[in-house]
Amino acid sequence: MGTADVEAVWRIESARIVAALTRFTGDFGLAEDAAQEAVAEALVSWPLASPANPAGWLMATARRRAIDAIRRRTALQDRYALLAADLAVDSAVDEEADPDKIDDDVLALMFVSCHPVLSPEARVALTLRVVGGLSSEEIARAFLVPVPTVQARITRGKKTIAAAGVPFELPPAAERRERLGGVLSVLYVIFTEGSTATSGDRLLRPDVAYEAIRLARTLAALQPDEPEVHGLLALCELTAARFPARTGPDGSPVLLDEQDRRRWDFSAIRRGLVALAKASTRGLGPYGLQAAIAATHASAPSVEATDWDRIVVLYEALGRVAPSPVVELNRAVAVAMASGPAQALTIVDELIASDRLPGSHLIPTVRGELLARLGRRPEARAELELAARLCANQRERSVLLRKAAALS
Repeated sequence: MGTADVEAVWRIESARIVAALTRFTGDFGLAEDAAQEAVAEALVSWPLASPANPAGWLMATARRRAIDAIRRRTALQDRYALLAADLAVDSAVDEEADPDKIDDDVLALMFVSCHPVLSPEARVALTLRVVGGLSSEEIARAFLVPVPTVQARITRGKKTIAAAGVPFELPPAAERRERLGGVLSVLYVIFTEGSTATSGDRLLRPDVAYEAIRLARTLAALQPDEPEVHGLLALCELTAARFPARTGPDGSPVLLDEQDRRRWDFSAIRRGLVALAKASTRGLGPYGLQAAIAATHASAPSVEATDWDRIVVLYEALGRVAPSPVVELNRAVAVAMASGPAQALTIVDELIASDRLPGSHLIPTVRGELLARLGRRPEARAELELAARLCANQRERSVLLRKAAALS
């Protein structure tokens, strides 16, 4: 087995292994470190002799590493107790490494890595590292930050969890529901970065987006009675369904009205619609409403045939339950399609007057499009050029400059 095989097993099993070790040791940071040491050992030994049960091998090796670390820092009498515990749990290795077993340990791991005591950046880094199994290098590439920055976030996150005495356990049902929003927001941030990179020379980072979908599926399996979990999963599936048509062969963006909808992933659309139906059982929350908007796009044969009136209504509902300037801006786009650009421009100008998205390229992008439709070409060109200066994603910037040049 080579490096790719080790990485594949780790990506699938990492959350279960780290979760089991955390429960066993009671130390989140130690568990993650021991698991990483086991992977390093696998990279050396597996090419020489492949284990019959790779997941079980990783679990057993990581447990031994954890025990060694505890032995080095505990008193002699504690070591004997630990050795006895080790013998007692050895028989459980195969069960804990069962690839078909999804238990509450993984769910507890999600809640620990997304604990509110951590900064948002640390939550994202820890979730991708300990639940998703990504390396520091992969996380750094995904968010275009230096590797030492990611490593520092992970280290600080583990130290913060230890200092705060965060227990490795599922929060009580009421508290879990309160904190579920934090877990969902982390997965949403990960997916959003994958679906439209905030900076760099690529519009999409599909590997990041698909990792968020994988984590959302896991969460949906562990929390099947939470509608918003299914809502987020539906949103991710329905948005990712358009990935194959969103870029050209050279990676350049393809706008919605120019996409070949035959290239959309209809299996993902079906999965998204199933998840949306589950999310609708008790009324749609913020993620469910966004998924319903994505579903309206997914079911339309063209931009012109899209039910824009429905999308306007959905954005109005979203604005009531989760108000934000981005929601208002998206509503303006839908209003422009349903009722014309003049009414939409009023909404955008109100956003500018209230200075609710300072420094964002999104407002001048939308305002430039609306002005162009109204025939106010010099103003439209100036807005699009401003948007290009503010946009950190090189692919998006090239589209904005192309549009501005066409208005000359």
